[in-house]
Amino acid sequence: MSLEFLWYIPNQVTAGHRGDTVAADHNSLDTLTAQAEALERHGWRGALIGTGWGRPDTLTVAATLAARTETFEPLIAIRPGYWKPAHFASAAATLDHLSGGRVRVNIVSGKDNLDAYGDSDGEQADRYARTREFLHLVRKLWTEENVTYRGEHYRVTDSTVLPRITARPDRPHPKLYFGGASEAAERVAATEADVQLFWGEPRAGVEERIARLKQLSAELGREHAPLEFGLRITTFVRDTTEQAWAEAEAKVATMAQNHDGYAKDVFRRTAVGQQRLLDLADRGEVLDDNLYTTPGKYGGGGAGTTWLVGSAEDVAKSLRAYRDLGITHFVLSDTPYLSEIERQGNRLLPLLRE
Repeated sequence: MSLEFLWYIPNQVTAGHRGDTVAADHNSLDTLTAQAEALERHGWRGALIGTGWGRPDTLTVAATLAARTETFEPLIAIRPGYWKPAHFASAAATLDHLSGGRVRVNIVSGKDNLDAYGDSDGEQADRYARTREFLHLVRKLWTEENVTYRGEHYRVTDSTVLPRITARPDRPHPKLYFGGASEAAERVAATEADVQLFWGEPRAGVEERIARLKQLSAELGREHAPLEFGLRITTFVRDTTEQAWAEAEAKVATMAQNHDGYAKDVFRRTAVGQQRLLDLADRGEVLDDNLYTTPGKYGGGGAGTTWLVGSAEDVAKSLRAYRDLGITHFVLSDTPYLSEIERQGNRLLPLLRE
């Protein structure tokens, strides 16, 4: 089983994301390049670059970092509605060509400030139906020529994307990652995604969802290679178990003093997957061996809602348990981002590759 390890580049206008170092140049070209270059040096395949209105454009950041690096692979988060399929397929194909095949794509369907860029907010079923068409059409544009497509949400006529995607034995086109925990989202993943990303749920929940997605793939007549699975989670690694828990609890105590702002994040809190994570705190502060749920009560959102806490050996043991369930793509992170790239690259990744 081939495992892939990626990090996270915050891509934020405001400094101090999730406890990162506060600096005026936190999102400058030099700072972001330093993170990408550190990822190359310390054994990471690449990094997820987050998206959302009010943040730097993700594809632009990814293109710049690809130009400054040699092996770094950006996992570019993008939204249907912000992009049309043919526009995005062309832009991504161009970057894939210029970077020598290093592009990965994460399709995001969660709510955003859609009015700000002229999109509309339909019902959940409509939103995911559009996402399914987006994935389907982008894949066709990457793998076929003279594409004519008539869908409910998108149409193209005699469309050929240039330059063409160069197919490789292990990758016919950039991998299409996708997240979402609702029934509508899972049907999209089962039929059209290459990799389903999970947030940090207990292993029993991940195991259940993997089984359901495999069954859905068969029931819905999936036409692509078997769906792969990934985990996006915060990994809080320190020299010893005791040190890790002491520092994690201290960090959460600080978060508890400033958690009111999180309550205003309506878009995130209404997501089915996010609510699943928030509900975990009702089951206990620590689940499985070292899955810390308390951060979600005091400001942790998304991948920061739950943390795997411990020594490198503790966290590696837990990640290997997810691997045994079928997880092959790991998107990890902690702050400060730059120093943790080195710490976890040097201490955690070697244990995971044994």
